[in-house]
Amino acid sequence: MNVRRVVTGQTGDGKSVFVSDQQVEPITVAALPSTEFYALWGSNTPIVLPVDGSPLEARSWFPPDGGFRFAFVTFPPATAAPMGTLDEVALAELEAKLPGLVQVAELEHPGMHTTNTVDFGVVVSGELSLELDDGAEVQLRAGDCIVQNGTRHAWHNKSSAPCVVAFTLVGAARAT
Repeated sequence: MNVRRVVTGQTGDGKSVFVSDQQVEPITVAALPSTEFYALWGSNTPIVLPVDGSPLEARSWFPPDGGFRFAFVTFPPATAAPMGTLDEVALAELEAKLPGLVQVAELEHPGMHTTNTVDFGVVVSGELSLELDDGAEVQLRAGDCIVQNGTRHAWHNKSSAPCVVAFTLVGAARAT
């Protein structure tokens, strides 16, 4: 998939300008063959406008409370190569390329994870199943939207075609 990111900003005198227009390369890891992560924009803190359009601090894949992330994820079809072994090398690559992902992953239940985020997802193409911790599932197709409120869940592409989902993740506080 070719992903183009156009970013706007404002000059010191308040004029709206385009500050960047570029292709975004996917983040890939050997343990998740054919899965592509596109980190498009994010911040660890709430935004105060106006901004000049410079990239903001957003090092980890998941935002902290008050932060946000905007991303695309391509989930490979069921017919793609299976998930690789999550040995020390694979876990180190995951942490280096997608910081924070390993910490929320349930290695004994592949794909299951829980984050302190509210996730807004829109299926751009393909179809995907969203599984919750009791095994309940819902099938999502192109055009379907999901609001995932910090619940334990996993995504499964059981189809024969890739599925692309646009996600906005908003960091949230979790009551203990």
